[in-house]
Amino acid sequence: MLKEKTIAFIGGGNMATAIIGGLVASGVPASALRVSEPVAVLAEKLASKYAVHIAPSNAEAVAGVDAVLLAVKPQVMHDVVTEIAPALEAHGRPVIISIAAGITTATTAATTVTAPPVVRVMPNTPCMVRQGAVGMFASAEVAAAGRDLACAIMASTAPRTYWLTEEALMDAVTAVSGSGPAYFFLFVEAMTEVGIALGLPEDVAAGLASQTCRGAGEMLVAPGADNAATLRKNVTSPNGTTQAAIETFEKLDFRAIVAKALTAARDRGVELDQESAKKA
Repeated sequence: MLKEKTIAFIGGGNMATAIIGGLVASGVPASALRVSEPVAVLAEKLASKYAVHIAPSNAEAVAGVDAVLLAVKPQVMHDVVTEIAPALEAHGRPVIISIAAGITTATTAATTVTAPPVVRVMPNTPCMVRQGAVGMFASAEVAAAGRDLACAIMASTAPRTYWLTEEALMDAVTAVSGSGPAYFFLFVEAMTEVGIALGLPEDVAAGLASQTCRGAGEMLVAPGADNAATLRKNVTSPNGTTQAAIETFEKLDFRAIVAKALTAARDRGVELDQESAKKA
């Protein structure tokens, strides 16, 4: 299906680059992909690496395409959609796929003359290595074909895509998986620093922490894998070293810390939409 579609990308940053790479790797011809990116270095890099067409403007990028992927910061979403709205109206109202954190489908659609079909997507940075996890929500205007197209685009970089029936839950997706890689990296940072403090050479501490977390992640997604709680229990021998560490985490209220952190991320997502809505 993707080989017969044209897709415009507004923004050519890391996430857009990851998705473009996934599409090209899955067989989508570069000629079907258009990119509008104001930073010349990024635009040149995309053109050189993937041979995609670099459009001279946002409006020209979206003219006549089947899907428009908005890969811009939440703070500029209103201005971008306002700019491309006339072109969207004039060329058959393609499905809009927004990956801007916190911005609702209603806010995205608010600056257009006719309510467009909008799919809100929250990918994460593992999409850059085609191991992403993606949450998706479609507005009422999105037909089945639009949902299928959006899902196919994201599946090129994400083995797991999940449709949500309530848009309010997208902020929870942002908190869990959208921002999630940063929590993981922070934990690896901490493990590495402590390993060094306990006497390990820096490269050894970093290598052990990174590969251990990678291996643990593979165990979670292996076919027929047990859930995280069971896998944790399997590693935790009674009165052993792991139990000593886990009990320390629990005494320090590790779960409460995680809850507060993810709730803060969720709440910030809500604030981002409110800030953008004020511009509409």
